[in-house]
Amino acid sequence: MIFFNDLSPKDRKRIFFKEPSEITKATPKEYLSFALGATLYIPAIKEGISDIILDNKYKRLTSIVLCLEDSIPEDKVQEAEENIAKVLTEMNKALESKKYKEAELPLIFIRVRNTEQFNKLLEKKQLFSSITGFCFPKFNSDNGREFMDILSKFNEERELKLYAMPILETKGVAYKETRIEELIRIKQIIDQSKDVVLNIRIGGTDLLGLYSIRRQMENSIYDIGVIRDCISDIINIFGRAEEEYVISGPVWEYFNGNPDNRILKPQLREKPFFEHLGQGGLKKREYYLEKCIDGLIKEVVLDKANGLIGKTIIHPTHIPIVNALYVVTKEEYEDASAILGAEIRGAYKSRYNNKMNEENPHNNWAKKILKRAYIYGVFNEELNCVDLF
Repeated sequence: MIFFNDLSPKDRKRIFFKEPSEITKATPKEYLSFALGATLYIPAIKEGISDIILDNKYKRLTSIVLCLEDSIPEDKVQEAEENIAKVLTEMNKALESKKYKEAELPLIFIRVRNTEQFNKLLEKKQLFSSITGFCFPKFNSDNGREFMDILSKFNEERELKLYAMPILETKGVAYKETRIEELIRIKQIIDQSKDVVLNIRIGGTDLLGLYSIRRQMENSIYDIGVIRDCISDIINIFGRAEEEYVISGPVWEYFNGNPDNRILKPQLREKPFFEHLGQGGLKKREYYLEKCIDGLIKEVVLDKANGLIGKTIIHPTHIPIVNALYVVTKEEYEDASAILGAEIRGAYKSRYNNKMNEENPHNNWAKKILKRAYIYGVFNEELNCVDLF
């Protein structure tokens, strides 16, 4: 896939100083782990999944998770498993026929229920040539080793290995008295299989449920103190630069709302929408406020500020918003390039005359910016995410 591949060549030149690069499941992990963007979760029982993927039904969709876990009622599990097999068979045939190129399709993952189901699914070895990997829900120090061992054994027979995305969402991770010890145990398990761990995902909804909390559309996940603290500790353990994992942001669950019920002010300024898109931009801003998209935008901005890359989503309207927010600005790109290619050692003024660049402390940040630039592209001067909304 290529981010923003729905744009015309003319628009791509107008918007991007550096255009997004082609990404497939064979892309080196150091880039692929940053490349999920807005990851759409779809219940595996849903009809027409193949059409969604092959017909590009949702513009700018770059990664998708077919969920066999919480979104599937217990009495529908077998039906969902059969639908997964049907979808993957159709994917494989579409690629084998050369009618579709892999680079034209989103990255596909399967979220299994448990290790028993995972083992059962993998018995049909021929099905999985079109997918990128699996999500392991409620990953913890008790089941984590078994998940990873099953995947490792399956990968022994494959030239292109499938990836794991553990989801952290259990009581051991949430509760303060067990959290750090549990996170360290989980990390020890993951470290043993680091080459196939693509992403660490945070199960925000499950974590909130442990405290009988459901956030409102005007709340970011970072407004909920007990979950903010948990995310902070996950970043502390898994986000250290010397042995860093890519951590993705928890789901934003709202996709509609009633602006008349708002208590707090809208969170999107008018100026950038008008300056970049004119009167049409103001109409777009109003639409986003009606759909509660301002809360999503705020949360992705906070995800990025905390070092998280990528976002679990549950509605296709979120796709272009999240992906646009990961495009690198020209200023970020030039600062990062200057830091990594610095002829001046130590600290020096950015060419934008608004900040100090420092070679050593900003080095790791700069490397991540250039990875994002390769995947999502770099805006032309004076352009920003609003131009892609």
